[in-house]
Amino acid sequence: MISAGAQDGTHPRPQLLRPDHQALDRECGFAYDDHDEGLDEHWHDRAEVFTRRIRLPFAPESPASGIGDTGYHPVVWYRIEVTADDLAASGLGRQGDTLLLHFGAVDHTADVWFDGVHVGRHEGGQTPFTVPVTHAVDAGSATHVVVIRAEDDPHDLTVPRGKQDWLPEPHAIWYHRTTGIWRTVWLEAVPRLHVTDLAWSTDLTVGTVRLELELNRRPARPVEVDVELTHDGEPVARHRLTVEADRADAVITVPALANGQGQRRLLWSPDHPALVDAVVTVTDSGTAVDTVTSYLGLRSVGLAHGRFLLNDRPVVMRSVLEQGYWPTSHFTAPDLDALRAEVELIRSLGFNAARIHQKVEDPRFLYWCDRLGLMIWGETAAAYAFNATAVRRLTHEWADLVRRDRSHPCVVTWVPLNESWGIHQVAHDPAQQAFASGLARLTRALDPTRPVLSNDGWEHTDSDLWTFHDYEASGDVLRERYSDPARLREMLGGIGPTGHRMLLAGAADGEPRPVMVTEFGGISFATGATVDGAWGYSGAEDEDDFRRRFEAVVSAVRESPHLSGFCYTQLTDTRQEINGICDENRKPKIPAEDVAAIVRGERP
Repeated sequence: MISAGAQDGTHPRPQLLRPDHQALDRECGFAYDDHDEGLDEHWHDRAEVFTRRIRLPFAPESPASGIGDTGYHPVVWYRIEVTADDLAASGLGRQGDTLLLHFGAVDHTADVWFDGVHVGRHEGGQTPFTVPVTHAVDAGSATHVVVIRAEDDPHDLTVPRGKQDWLPEPHAIWYHRTTGIWRTVWLEAVPRLHVTDLAWSTDLTVGTVRLELELNRRPARPVEVDVELTHDGEPVARHRLTVEADRADAVITVPALANGQGQRRLLWSPDHPALVDAVVTVTDSGTAVDTVTSYLGLRSVGLAHGRFLLNDRPVVMRSVLEQGYWPTSHFTAPDLDALRAEVELIRSLGFNAARIHQKVEDPRFLYWCDRLGLMIWGETAAAYAFNATAVRRLTHEWADLVRRDRSHPCVVTWVPLNESWGIHQVAHDPAQQAFASGLARLTRALDPTRPVLSNDGWEHTDSDLWTFHDYEASGDVLRERYSDPARLREMLGGIGPTGHRMLLAGAADGEPRPVMVTEFGGISFATGATVDGAWGYSGAEDEDDFRRRFEAVVSAVRESPHLSGFCYTQLTDTRQEINGICDENRKPKIPAEDVAAIVRGERP
C-alpha cells in the first residue's frame, strides 16, 4: 500500500492511485489554427502541419512552453507520440487491459484523437477529463499518436476565465491568457471493471466515515468491495460491502473516534495534519480485480455563535490570497517541487490558510496542503458575461470542480463567485440574485459538509460567512471599522467600505454569520525591476516602511474580537501587481520570521 506519508506528490490524482501511470508531459508537435481550418483539413491525420514544438504541460503563452507567444490564437493543435515503453509504463497488460488517457485541464474546449480515431470531446478549462482509448489503439503500430485540438476564444466572455486577460496585453488585475493544455496529460491502464471515483466525508458526532464509490459500469454480477483504513500503519477500520450497481455508499464506523483521547491523534488540523490511508479492493468471484490506494482526513468544519469551527472548536483564519502564477510558467507550476515549496512558503509566513484566487489548483498542490497542514478556500475562475450560456458553463464547471476536490481535508470553504464578477448587477437583477443563491445551494447539495459563499467580498445573497473586501491603507481606520460592533453592524446592514451593498434581501435571515475580511492590504513595494503599469492598492517607500504598513493593517484586523479571520492580499508579486509579501520569485520582501510574527500577533 502507498501511504499518504509515503507519496512523493507526483501522482496527478493523489486520492485514487494505482501502482503505474505514465505522464506524457514532454516536447511534442504544435500548431496554431488561427483561421480554424484544421477540422475541415483533417489535421489529426497530417503530421506535416505540426511545424512547432511545445513543452507540455505549459500553455503556449508561457516562456516555459518554448513558444512564449501571448497574442490572440483561439485554436491550437497538439501531436503527442506515444511509444511501446509508454504503454508498458502505464501498466497495460500488468494492472489492466483498458487504456485511459487523462487530461488535468485543457482550456477551454478539447477534441481528442488516438491513432486517427476521435475518442472524446470536453468543455471546461479547469476540469479534468478522461477518455478511454483501448478501441482506438492500432495494434500494428510501434508508435501511437495522440492529437488534441483546443479552442479558447479570448473574446468569449461566457467562458470562465478568471484572471486571464481578454485584452491584447495584461492590464489592471488581469494576466496573460492560458490557451490549451496547461495541466498534466497521462496514461493509465485499468482492469475492465474498475473504480473511477472515491469520495470521503466524516461525521465526528457519531464516529463514522462515509465512502461514496463509483465503478466504470454496473458489474455483471454482485462484487465485493473491501475497505481498509490505517493510520501510521495501524488499523483504524475495516468494512466490506456488496455492490450490484455502478455506484454505492458505505458508512464505516471508526472505533477510535468514540474515544476522546484516541480521537485527538486522528483528527486533521493545520497544527496536526493527520491523514488516514485507505485501500479499496474490488473482488469478483473471489478474485481481486482492482485495488486502489487513497487517503482522507478526519475533521469537521462548522459555524456556531458567529465563529468558524474546525473539529468543533473556534479557529481564526489567517489566510493569504494566492494567485498561483509564476513568471515563466504562468498558471502552471514550473515543476512539481514548486507545489510543495508554495505550501511550505505560506506556512513559514505564519498563515494557516490560503484563498486560491480565481483558479482551481492542481490536485498535487492540495495533496501538500493536506499533508503539511494548510486550510484552503476553494474558488473558481469567473465568467464576465451574464446570460444562459455563461450560467450553464460556470455551473457545469463548478459542479465538476466540487466533485474533484470534495475529499481533500484541507478544503474548508467553497467560493463559486467573487466580487460580483459575472453578476455585476446582482444588487438589482433578480435573475443574477437567483444565480448567486442557486450556486450556493447547489454547492451545499453537492457537499453539505462545508460553508459556502454566494459572493465573496460584498453583495451577499445566501452566504454562510459574511466577508468584506477592504483596501483601506490606514491601520487606525481599519481598527475603528472592525473593532466597533455598532460600526460593523452598520456596514453589514448598509453600504460597505468599497461602496457596495453588503447583504442583499434575505441574506441576513437566520442567525448572524461569522464575519471575515477576506481581501485587504495590497501594499505595493518593488524590490526589483517591474513591468509597465506596476501598481498596488497603497505603496511603501522602503523595507522599513513596508514592514510598518504591513503590521499596521494586519494587526488592525487580527485584533478585532468580532472577526473570525482575514485574508491578506497577496502572497507574491504577479506581473504588474507588485503588492505581494514576496516578489514573483517567492523571496519575502522582509524576513519570513518577521512576517510570521506579525501574522500570528507576536512581536517581530
